[in-house]
Amino acid sequence: MKTNDESPFPKRLKEARKRKGLSQKQLGIFAGMDEFSASARMNQYEKGVHSPDFKTVKALAKVLDVPTAFLFCEEDELAIQITQYRANL
Repeated sequence: MKTNDESPFPKRLKEARKRKGLSQKQLGIFAGMDEFSASARMNQYEKGVHSPDFKTVKALAKVLDVPTAFLFCEEDELAIQITQYRANL
């Protein structure tokens, strides 16, 4: 599935991955992707070339310990509030 050029998903995905200290390959593998394609798939997601299906988004969010809403949040301030809310649960 092609992604919308205006989607915040690639930026938020990369941001959350780096905050967790994971490589693209590690994130992909932990989210259930084949180890040989994990890095390439994550790279395409972060570049906005392709976007994952929702099942994959949920798996990525779980590994990254962020709500799925964070991955689609356009506003930086709201994204911060979403992560702070999650931290307070």
